[in-house]
Amino acid sequence: MLMPKRVKHRKQFRGRRKGEAQSGNQLAYGEFGIQSLSAAWVDSRQIESARRTITNYIKRGGKVWIRIFPHKPVTAKPAETRMGSGKGAPDHWVAVVKPGHILFELAGVREEVAKEALRRAGHKLPVETKFVVRQRPESEVADGSEASPAEDDARPAESAAEREGVAAPTGEGSGQ
Repeated sequence: MLMPKRVKHRKQFRGRRKGEAQSGNQLAYGEFGIQSLSAAWVDSRQIESARRTITNYIKRGGKVWIRIFPHKPVTAKPAETRMGSGKGAPDHWVAVVKPGHILFELAGVREEVAKEALRRAGHKLPVETKFVVRQRPESEVADGSEASPAEDDARPAESAAEREGVAAPTGEGSGQ
């Protein structure tokens, strides 16, 4: 189960889940991902369940990135306890997810396999999700070159000169 190693404060306020995700709302590592369409607290057990579903479906091929982490402690008081006597003990950990946040990313598999794996993972989560695909840069689209997902796994694109082994001028300090 995911949880922080240590925290500054054991108990937190509940907070608010208004607005859309300002960060973590674009694919950063993989070719495919699932993006939340609603706000919710995603429990560490739900994250683990979705991760296991993805790895099971892709048969341990490709790479999976988990883009959310449960940083927030949720407290609970024991059953049949009278009101008062302070806040309950920490019970479990949740990740605060807002609309637009990328939850999981995948690379190294075909699009139809990734779509089905992420669809199944979405059923394990308490938020509505949608499948997203990385947008190729305009220069690659104009080239018409087809790059396989295995070649382009979140590394910066190399120029044609670098592929052929010719050192391209960098523009910083002309080396004189």
